Amino acid sequence: MTPSLVPLPGSIVVTGANGQLGRALLARLAERGHSSVRALVRSERARNTIVDLGLMPAPEIRLVDYSSPKQMGIAIDGAEAVVHLVGIIKEMPGTRYVEAHEQTCHALAVAASRSSVARIVYLSILGSTPDSENACLSSKGRAETLLLDDRVATTVIRVPMVLGGDDPATTSLRRSAQARRLRLVSGGRTLQQPIDARDLVRAVLAACSAAPGRDLALDAGGPVCLSHRNLVLRAARLWQNEPKIGSIPIGLARFGVGILDRILREPPVTRTMFDILQHDDRVDPEAFCKALDIELTPLDQTLSDYVGPSGEHPSPVEIPSDDRSTANTRLAEDPEESHDDL
Repeated sequence: MTPSLVPLPGSIVVTGANGQLGRALLARLAERGHSSVRALVRSERARNTIVDLGLMPAPEIRLVDYSSPKQMGIAIDGAEAVVHLVGIIKEMPGTRYVEAHEQTCHALAVAASRSSVARIVYLSILGSTPDSENACLSSKGRAETLLLDDRVATTVIRVPMVLGGDDPATTSLRRSAQARRLRLVSGGRTLQQPIDARDLVRAVLAACSAAPGRDLALDAGGPVCLSHRNLVLRAARLWQNEPKIGSIPIGLARFGVGILDRILREPPVTRTMFDILQHDDRVDPEAFCKALDIELTPLDQTLSDYVGPSGEHPSPVEIPSDDRSTANTRLAEDPEESHDDL
């Protein structure tokens, strides 16, 4: 049985549903005719983002405070699976890592333990551990533990750079691929293992159908691990371009980011975020693929579809997740609703 045909739970709740991946997931569920889908968001603006998709069958949309066990309990009532996409890689005034990660996972764990939910699927970040020196990755690690230690079976999927559509990672790579000259931190030595957004949607849906009672923590990755420099050059070849790549010393870059972090109320990049972006991603994706029975899209296909000039740069929302005919940030953030999207 191929992953696209795996029977889905009768009722699915998606938190952070207005983000790039959340919208792609809702679209895939609609394509499969799944009529019992509940999308949780925090604001009317986020609600309108989903309404504007025009999905049929349309998901039920609810405004929820993710940190409230009571509100979460009402929101997930009757659901069999919950896909939890709430998270941030950059703290902002009023939204801290502990609030976005640990408090929301605590509320979900409490609510799920009193409900009929049989499976939680939580998206995290490669490198997340409770003892990490990085504030975001340690917060994510503690959030994972809150769910994995709860009585409801949980699948944690830790992801690297995700490529697909007009998200910040894909847009940045497309822009770099067309540049005549650019400078990368350490010359682009950071290792990347980008995964196709369509593969991640397949993985999440497969995880929703995993047998109850079995916790899983999986490190996801694309089929190829390569340096950021080589990723840019590989994408640039699609544009018949060969950019001249210079180097920014990592110490100088970190110093500059630190200054901005101190003097600006909302810096474009924080020190914590910078260190996440410079984290080396190198995993063997075999266990991830085997556990969820998925096959990865070749990197060149992903780049052609989303980054190169021959592709139409479609969003995964617009492509059936089992269509194989036609990867320097992690999962895309919504700048105004970053708490609603990992």
